[in-house]
Parts: sequence; C-alpha cells; structure tokens
Amino acid sequence: QVQLVESGGRLVHSGDSLRLSCAASGSSFSNYAMGWFRQAPGKEREFVATISERGGTIYYADSVKGRFTISRDNAKNTVYLQMNSLKPEDTAVYYCAARRVGVSRTSRNYDDWGQGTQVTVSS
Repeated sequence: QVQLVESGGRLVHSGDSLRLSCAASGSSFSNYAMGWFRQAPGKEREFVATISERGGTIYYADSVKGRFTISRDNAKNTVYLQMNSLKPEDTAVYYCAARRVGVSRTSRNYDDWGQGTQVTVSS
C-alpha cells in the first residue's frame, strides 16, 4: 500500500499554468503506475493522465492532451501534473492514484488514492 498526498491546487485565471504534485510514502513508489483523475461538482470522477512505473508509457484524456503533462521522479517518490492554458472547465478536485500493475484510464483499477487538491479556474 502507498500513501498519497496531493498539493499545488489553488485559484487561478483562465490561461494560467499550475503544477500539481503528489508525494508518495509507504511501499516502493517505483513499483506503481500512477494516475491523475479529477472530479467537478455534480460530475463523476474522470481520467486525466497516467504514467507507467518508469515513465515510458503515458496516456492523456483528449480534453487535456497538449495542455497537461504528467511526469514522475522516482528518486523523490513524486508524480507531477503540469497544467498549462487552464480553462474554467478544468475546475475540479484533482486526485492522484497508484496502481500496482500497469497504467489504466479506469479509476476502479487503482488501488490507493490521495485526498485530492482543489483547482479552480476563473474566467
């Protein structure tokens, strides 16, 4: 099991950039694929991005492709989500999640979750 703590969320303006971090502790971080998901008020949790254990495989949701970048630093036990050209529709609570066996776009396939960090984009 791995414990996850997200940080970096805040209020920004449309067009701004923001970097989220997710710090992991517990089991060996480099053994886990990682994902970012988000949930807006009144909506289901949706996939944002995922990265494999060594970073060689990455997938993005179409809605963020070209604007967001997922990365990881296994030496620091941290996964990042760089978000550029933010839009009001990016407003949500962002969660990171860990999965023991490869990347996935499906939230129910992830084993451990953080508590989330709020990102609000004003127009």
